[in-house]
Amino acid sequence: MTRRGFTVAAAAALTGIATAGDAAAAPGRPGAPGPATGRPEYRGMWVASVDNRDWPTTPGQSAEQQRAELIGFLDTAVDRRLNTVIFQARPTADALWPSPYEPWSEVLTGVQGRDPGWDPLGTAVEEAHRRGLELHAWFNPYRVAIHADPGKLSPSHPARLHPDWVLPYGGKLYYNPGIPEVRRFVQDAMLDAVRRYPIDAVHWDDYFYPYPVEGEVFDDDETYRRYGADFPDKAAWRRDNTDRLVCEMSERIRQVRRDVRFGISPFGVWRNRATDPEGSDTAAGVQTYDDLHADTRQWIRNGWIDYIAPQLYWNIGFQDADYAKLLPWWAETVRGTDVQLIVGEALYKAGDPAQPEPWQDPAELSRHLTLARDFPEARGHAYFSGTEIRQDPTGAMAKVVADHYRSPVRPPR
Repeated sequence: MTRRGFTVAAAAALTGIATAGDAAAAPGRPGAPGPATGRPEYRGMWVASVDNRDWPTTPGQSAEQQRAELIGFLDTAVDRRLNTVIFQARPTADALWPSPYEPWSEVLTGVQGRDPGWDPLGTAVEEAHRRGLELHAWFNPYRVAIHADPGKLSPSHPARLHPDWVLPYGGKLYYNPGIPEVRRFVQDAMLDAVRRYPIDAVHWDDYFYPYPVEGEVFDDDETYRRYGADFPDKAAWRRDNTDRLVCEMSERIRQVRRDVRFGISPFGVWRNRATDPEGSDTAAGVQTYDDLHADTRQWIRNGWIDYIAPQLYWNIGFQDADYAKLLPWWAETVRGTDVQLIVGEALYKAGDPAQPEPWQDPAELSRHLTLARDFPEARGHAYFSGTEIRQDPTGAMAKVVADHYRSPVRPPR
C-alpha cells in the first residue's frame, strides 16, 4: 500500500454529508462555526504533501491557487463532520513554513529552497482554527529525499553541508539516526514550528529507521562502532536511538509549549505473537520493534506520547493482520495509561480492485467504527487521506458519516 510516501506495500505484504455550519467547535477557537455535541472523539484526516500526494496537487501553482486548494481540504473536513486535520509540514527534511533550519519544500514551487510567497503552515493553522478544527503538524524526522542523489538537494540543504549525516537506502536518502548531532538537529528543526505557531499537536508517522528493502543494507556500521559499545547488538542500539528521539522530543515540546500534544502513528503491528508472546495474533511481514527499531509499546508505557494512532490498514478478517484482532491488542496496550488510542484507517483502500474483497464493500470502514464502540480506549479514528475523503468514489466515507458522525463533536483533551 502506498502510505505516506511509498513503502508500506512491502510492510503489508502481508450518504448524507453535513454542511459547513455543522462543524465541530473546538474549545477556545475564535470563529468556530457551531456547537458540538456528544462524547468527544478524534475524527481526523491526514493531508499528505510528500510527492504532492494530496496537497498541493501539483508544484508551481500560484500562492492563491495553493491557498484555495488548502482551504478546500479544511472545508471538506468540516463537511464530513471531522474535527482534526493532520497536515504534513515537513515531508522530506524541508519545510512548508519559513524555517531557518531547512529549505522551502519543492512540493510548493518545484524547486527546493524557492520561496513560495506565502506561509502554508501558518495559513493552515489559522484557517483550521477559524473553522473549529484542530491542526496537528505532521513531521517526518529522518527522511531527506525520495531520491538518492544529494546533488538534487538545495545547495544550502543541511544534508549537503553535512554529507556525513546522510545514508542512501532503497533509492532514497535518510539522516543517520545513530548520530547524536542529527537527532538534535531534526528536533530543533521541528521545534521551530512549535515555537512559531499555535499548533495543537506534533504528529509523526511510521518512518524511523527505514522499512527493510530486500538485498540492501542500511550501512550504519561505523556509527555503531562509534556509539554502540554499551549495547548487546546493533538492533538494541538502534531501538535506543529511536527511544531517545521520542523521549527527548516529548520533553522539549513541553519546555516550549506545554499545551501542545505529541502523537505518533506507527505501522500497526508491534510484534507478532510468534515472535513475542506479548505480541498480537498476527503474521505481518514487518514488525516495528524488529524492523523499524521502534518500540511503540514502550513509548506508551513510559508516557512519552499523548496519543498513538496505529495504522490498522487491514480489513476485518484479513488473515495475516486482522483488524478485529489488532484493535483489542492496542486497546489493551493503552489501558490504564494516559495515552489515547486513535485508530488509523485505510480509506484509500476502499474500492481499490487490487485490495481484498472486503474493501470492495463501501460498508467495510463503517464496520470498523462499529467494532471500535466496544473498546472505550479507542478515542477516535483518522483517515488516510485527504484526496480520498474529498473524492470518496465508493461512498465509503459518506457511509461512515451517515452511520457514525451524525453530530459534530470535539476532540478529547
